[in-house]
Amino acid sequence: MTDGMPEMTSLERTALYKSLGNPLRRRILEYLGRHGEANSTVLARELGESSGTTSYHLRKLAEQRLIEEIPEKSGGRERWWRALPFRHTTPDPATMTPDEYAAAAQLAHLKIEFDTELYRRAHQEYRGPDGWAQVQRHGTWMTREELRDFMRDYQALLDRYGHPREEAPAGARPLQMRYYAVPEAAEDRDGEPTGP
Repeated sequence: MTDGMPEMTSLERTALYKSLGNPLRRRILEYLGRHGEANSTVLARELGESSGTTSYHLRKLAEQRLIEEIPEKSGGRERWWRALPFRHTTPDPATMTPDEYAAAAQLAHLKIEFDTELYRRAHQEYRGPDGWAQVQRHGTWMTREELRDFMRDYQALLDRYGHPREEAPAGARPLQMRYYAVPEAAEDRDGEPTGP
């Protein structure tokens, strides 16, 4: 589901996963995330593409409500764009169509490579509990309901302490944060009870 947006159909999610898996579209979104705004000419220059190519991909990203035009800066053929806030939770793979699952799996593969590099950097750049790079690892027991509550609280903390780029206070830096919760495999529990 997407926060503040209507539920997406399988076809819409498939198109979203394919867009997010497109290398140029990812680079466009990353550029807009770092710099706030751009037009096709700026993106062409910065990303080494033609303005026709970046213009096409900008329109496709706008169709999926990942970016929007900045009307006060746009005029004639020159259109300026900014990224929109976006949150998405992938549905249960068992409910996906084969096309949607394939697109989601391809995107997940790309994310794993990116996240693995972030994990390495977090360890390399760690300078203690007061530094910018932080690493935490924990193990605990929770019920499924408690895990759901924890996820809601985790998101509320991100909302409380995080800022959109345009509202970030002086000294703020963009941060990449990841959270994973994975139950231990039953065979690793050495006969421990799994609970009700």
